[in-house]
Amino acid sequence: MAEPLVPLGEIVTTHGLNGWLKLNAFNPSTNALSPGVEVFLEHGGRRSAHRLEASSQHKKQFLIKLGDINSIDDAARYIGSTLAVGEAALEALEPNQYYHYQIIGFEVFHLNGDRVGTILSTMSTPAGEIYVVQGPDKEHLIPAAREIIEQVDFDARKIIVNPPDGLLDL
Repeated sequence: MAEPLVPLGEIVTTHGLNGWLKLNAFNPSTNALSPGVEVFLEHGGRRSAHRLEASSQHKKQFLIKLGDINSIDDAARYIGSTLAVGEAALEALEPNQYYHYQIIGFEVFHLNGDRVGTILSTMSTPAGEIYVVQGPDKEHLIPAAREIIEQVDFDARKIIVNPPDGLLDL
């Protein structure tokens, strides 16, 4: 069975004439972009494997150089692609920690037992991570704060939350 791939960001443009790409990282503090790691570019149902030659953080983005992309014309073909790595390229986490991609699709329940919805995605904000939860009638933005997240159950694929009064009414 193939190793699961983890999306790290989206290629938004080229940089320079020698095949560098600009990556909008989903997690700007990722450490998975080390030289030598195998990365995958996915676009329009097609996937291609590449070796990461170099990367550097540039403002809130990354500049990356892939070994087999050496011109602006080659690089331009990958604009709009999602860059992913194998799960093994990610840093091991401490107990009770998880990567946000691992909880996409989890059901969210209020501490009182009411179903809130399903996690669609996460967002990074200056104030912290936010879970985007699709409820039966609307979308909820729930901060991923210890004061709100009571329990994450990977076996049951559910999260129990204790939101402050009014948060789910926004």
